[in-house]
Formats: sequence, C-alpha cells, structure tokens
Amino acid sequence: MTTEYSPRLFERDSDIRALGEGLLACALPREAWTHEAHLAASLWLLTERPDIDVDAEIAGLIRRFNESVGGVNNDHEGYHDSITRAYVAGVRLFVARTEETELAARVNALLRSEVGRRDWPLRFYSRELLFSVAARRGFVEPDLAPFP
Repeated sequence: MTTEYSPRLFERDSDIRALGEGLLACALPREAWTHEAHLAASLWLLTERPDIDVDAEIAGLIRRFNESVGGVNNDHEGYHDSITRAYVAGVRLFVARTEETELAARVNALLRSEVGRRDWPLRFYSRELLFSVAARRGFVEPDLAPFP
C-alpha cells in the first residue's frame, strides 16, 4: 500500500471523549462522523467505557447514530458490519501493542498506523467480498487472510 495517507489528528483527549459521548447520545453533526472519528470512538469505547460491550452493541450504536442524522442503513449505505468488526479487531490489537497511554496520543498513533488506514480491511478481504451486501449486513469471515 503505497498511497499517501494523512489522517486528521486530534489535539485533546476531551475532543475524543466528546466525540464518543456524541455518538452515544446521537448528538454529533453528520459531518463529524469521519473515518478518523469512527476509529477514535472505537478506541475510546474499548479503553474508557468498560460498561459497554462493544462487540454486542457497536452495530446498534452506529445504526442508531446514522438514522439520527437522516442516514439509512440498507444494502448500499450506512452501517457496514464486516468493516466495523475488522476495525474493532484492529483497534484491540493496536491497543494491546501501543506504549502510548494518553487518549489523544493513542488515537493519533492508531490513525498513523497501518490499522488506521482506510484500506486496512482489504489486507484480509477481497474487494468483492468486503463490499458485498452480505458483508455489509452481517459479519463475514475474511477470504484473503485471518485478522492478526
């Protein structure tokens, strides 16, 4: 993967916490729900919200948020289960390996890492499978390589 990747980074821990709380409360503007926001919220949920079972609740949280800003969750847009679950696995792996302890530093290191790239799930999935309706609607196992 040789394309240039320049993620939008976070300055303060409080910005990430506000993003996560905004997701939970369906109080974010739609344009704030970027790739970087997805990953920041995932890391925040996994590391600072032990009261939330991310594996059981992430689909509902994101679907509800999408609908709250006028989006839909159907066969072609909105929540994508396999991509989300791939990133949750990647964020867990990153958290287990990182030495960063401050929230913003962790999130920014994640965003700069291979896991933070927009094309990271394509290391494990063929494009055809990953962007299929089945993969959007529910988790499908990777067809190229297992998650690390």
